[in-house]
Amino acid sequence: MTEEFIFSEFNRRDFVKLLGGSSLLALFPWLHSCTKEVSNAIDGETIRIGVIGTGSRGMYHLNNILNIPIPQAEVVALCDDYTPHLQQASNLFPQAKQYDDYRRLLEDKNVQAVIITTPLNEHEQMTIDSFAAEKHVLCEKSMALSLDGCRKIYDVYKQSDKVLYIGQQRMFDPKYIRAMEMIHSGLIGSVTGMRAYWYRNNDWRRPVPSPVPSPELEKRINWRLYRNSSAGLVTELAAHQLQVGDWAIGLRPESVMGYGDIVYWKDGREVFDNISLIYRYPNGVKMSYESIISNKFLGLEEMILGDKGTMELEKGKYYFEEVKPAPGILQLINQIEHQIFDDVSFAGPSWVPETASINKGYYVIDKVHSTSGASSVGADNDGSVELLTAFCNSSITGEKNESLVTEAYYSSVYALLGLQAMEEKRIIQFPEEFSIDNTAYV
Repeated sequence: MTEEFIFSEFNRRDFVKLLGGSSLLALFPWLHSCTKEVSNAIDGETIRIGVIGTGSRGMYHLNNILNIPIPQAEVVALCDDYTPHLQQASNLFPQAKQYDDYRRLLEDKNVQAVIITTPLNEHEQMTIDSFAAEKHVLCEKSMALSLDGCRKIYDVYKQSDKVLYIGQQRMFDPKYIRAMEMIHSGLIGSVTGMRAYWYRNNDWRRPVPSPVPSPELEKRINWRLYRNSSAGLVTELAAHQLQVGDWAIGLRPESVMGYGDIVYWKDGREVFDNISLIYRYPNGVKMSYESIISNKFLGLEEMILGDKGTMELEKGKYYFEEVKPAPGILQLINQIEHQIFDDVSFAGPSWVPETASINKGYYVIDKVHSTSGASSVGADNDGSVELLTAFCNSSITGEKNESLVTEAYYSSVYALLGLQAMEEKRIIQFPEEFSIDNTAYV
């Protein structure tokens, strides 16, 4: 594949067409629920959905259903035990029934599927109860707050005839799909290293809308900051990113080590605000992961490093190791400025110093950097709409998406093993009892 290999802009209809290729579905079998074949099979059908948890993420999904739109989704019920959140959701869907107890919503026979967007410590029980109530489930990441919780959800799912999706939207992001296809085609050569990071600069703390904020309400609103309801950066951010290593090299990490600390936000929180992890794969390749929330300069990225090039998945760009050298005069100026030569001979030999090379890279999809609208592949399209659409499709057809559940499960487990390594300050080997497949992955 040459440097000129650039993909043209495409919209969501083109994304469905893209999935007609058997090679792509072989790499990413969970995308079958997005194919034209499935879309044609469910044409005109809808799935009746109840949303449990109408805070920020719940409202995000509801706005997508309303504004994209997603015609397969019919919102018939809303649930939140915090009245202001429930009210804001009912303003969008006034026809939907309202509940302040998720168990009452699950008793509603009109609800066929649920979207769970509640604090992490509630995912396990709500998901299991939803399966018991014969509902299809889309639960936000991570899968659960503990390794045992993740395994329990997985086992209950396997015994159920219902669909399970976890909110790993990168698995449906068109630029990620295209980038991974290019990696597997050999574009950047052999993968020799991986690096992922997510930097922010905010305290993660949300205002508590009460004249006299109570400790109980504060912990409900800011559940991400407390250990009994959250694992912090690993489950809220890293869980989105750790799975890309498996996609890139077809292996699962065998161990993890790292450090976590509260460095900057010393405000009573119980979760780390600064983490560094190293995941080691059986072939010796490592994936480093860092996240802090007191500096945003680097932003977020997942980088796959090959011997022929580098892929930046979030930006949707790739770079070759060998780039065209700068013009000779620019090389000369560069060397003089860096005092490489005391005396410069214009009749001397040619030179190509590394510092003179400019590598601007190439987009995996043309105009991937565009923000022109929801139908284009831009910064505003992270795969969330495709994820939600696929969930609706699968709920209508009843086709279980085993590969999606497997990948989402492992992503949650990797995050929690990383947390264990930081809390116990030791190298953690992947525990065999939490392996759920028979692939070459350890």
